[in-house]
Amino acid sequence: MTILRTLALTTALTAVTTTAALAADPVKVGMITTLSGPAGYIGEQMRDGFMLAIEDGMLGGVEVEILVEDDQLNPGHGRQIADAMVYDEEVKIMTGIIFSNVAGAVVPDVVSNDVIYISPNAGPSTLAGKACDPNYFVVSWQNDTLHEVPGMLATKKGYEKAFLMAPNYQAGKDALVGFMRGFEGEAVGELYTQLDQVDFAPEIAQIRAAQPDVLYQFLPGALGINFLKQYDQAGLEGIDMVLPEPVDAVMIGAIGEAVIGLTEATHWAPNFDNPASTAFVAAWVDAYGDRPLTAYAEQGYTAALAIASGLLATGGDVSDVVALRDAIAQADFESPRGDFAFGVNQHPIMDWYEAKIVAGDTGPQIIAGDLIAEDVGDVYAAECSM
Repeated sequence: MTILRTLALTTALTAVTTTAALAADPVKVGMITTLSGPAGYIGEQMRDGFMLAIEDGMLGGVEVEILVEDDQLNPGHGRQIADAMVYDEEVKIMTGIIFSNVAGAVVPDVVSNDVIYISPNAGPSTLAGKACDPNYFVVSWQNDTLHEVPGMLATKKGYEKAFLMAPNYQAGKDALVGFMRGFEGEAVGELYTQLDQVDFAPEIAQIRAAQPDVLYQFLPGALGINFLKQYDQAGLEGIDMVLPEPVDAVMIGAIGEAVIGLTEATHWAPNFDNPASTAFVAAWVDAYGDRPLTAYAEQGYTAALAIASGLLATGGDVSDVVALRDAIAQADFESPRGDFAFGVNQHPIMDWYEAKIVAGDTGPQIIAGDLIAEDVGDVYAAECSM
């Protein structure tokens, strides 16, 4: 098991008034994420955003030991790693999972063993409603909401006929359900792709034949890179595109100018004008130079802030799981995205913005602008009995 870093943190966050004593031993935080394969950069972004928060001293003045493992986008492998962390390492806080199929295999067993899990990305519907758990938090979004908001945006722009595409796994299914919940028009086509698909010629032919007003596609990572390149080469005209936030800076860099002019919905972008975001972006540039910065990194950073708030309040005593999770639930931290709170099911309540991909001095970039909706939660919270 990789021990990425052990740090004694005595910094700005500890200046917050507290009577909690520092933990005697390092607090182990288990991070299971996707670090290999075409989607590996997503886990790297999340991990490095998380670690940047630690380097900024934002884990409550408590010495921590981060155990990092690659799930290889394999649910079974992820579960094996989780078992080792819970039973052998006796980890009491875990984070890191990117993909919902891995989360579905790992999270229920983890939280049932009195381990707190804070998701920096995956937010499947299956864990958001009746199966909610007091040990389970999500700082990114509930999967449906990530797509419900672009549905609202498509309606706002006057589109009436949409064609929908997503990968064939839980998050993909949540995506299309979510989009149609926010979209007031009709779906004239719906396709599910394979997670490792590279050729999209048949799908592009179906889009052309359906003649929608707008295409909505949720194809994260390499899926989206390959699709958008092929879509541009196909020369489809008269069909606009609205995107979810996972069309990120890494994808844009790989695709190039073909993405200029596209619109997406986002909860954060590097141009956010608030002190926490400005500090985060500056710290990223200082640590990583001109390496692309994505919302996945911000989500890792915010996950670290959530953990920090719990450790600060408890002085690093993770033996009292109830006290630790109650402290985390207060969301007593400043996220780069601005206003942030947990709903009853411990998923985010936050604002969403329209963003455009525009030409920049160093290539296309994502610029957030107008508010789409504020204080957005998720529909499954009403089913949660916590």
